Amino acid sequence: MNIIITGASSGVGFEAALELILSGKHKVIALARSQDKLERLLEIAHGLNPTAEIYALAFDIVHDDYVDLQQFIKNNFDNRVDVLINNAGVLVNKPFLKLQEMDFIDMLQSNFIGHVRMIQGVVGLMPPNGHIVNIGSMGGYLGSAKFPGLSAYSASKAALHALTECLALELADMDIKVNCLALGSAQTEMLEQAFPGYESPVMAFEMGKYVADFSITGHRFYNGKVLPVAGTTP
Repeated sequence: MNIIITGASSGVGFEAALELILSGKHKVIALARSQDKLERLLEIAHGLNPTAEIYALAFDIVHDDYVDLQQFIKNNFDNRVDVLINNAGVLVNKPFLKLQEMDFIDMLQSNFIGHVRMIQGVVGLMPPNGHIVNIGSMGGYLGSAKFPGLSAYSASKAALHALTECLALELADMDIKVNCLALGSAQTEMLEQAFPGYESPVMAFEMGKYVADFSITGHRFYNGKVLPVAGTTP
């Protein structure tokens, strides 16, 4: 499969990209804003699998030119994308009354609008039975326990959850499946920065493996689903 994953420079995206190249069956384009961290990803990937077909591109899903991205895909993927994993995102932990309008704008751009742009930019290259996997959050999952300081983050993820359900219907004629994984916490740099001292019971590599496996097989069983991925009851 030809697979694109965003937010691949650290955390769950980094680990998912590594998992995807282990078998040697898939080609991966890894996108992130940090070229230095992407170079580290490539180094580790080729250490694990010297013949891994993994390509890295520094790309901002909110602001960069999608014509350039499409050319990169054409050059490295023969203009076909089987799986798109929308993993990029940011997390702000700030009480609601201290949030500025720009905090909400930043969250919506990074956790929602950027994914809209990615899907619109890539979906035309996806064949029948393609799979779009949006990475949501238990914070935006209807009926789940909520946490103070995460109102902007959770609202942006809830928007992504709703988009998933809508796109599954709109892309049905193209036979493209769309699902969302509402992740619970995993021990990542983003989590550590937002919640200093908190230790998640799930390691980033464990969640990364789950995301990678689901991206390859999940569309056989699900479409238009927002699936909680957490060890607690919502």
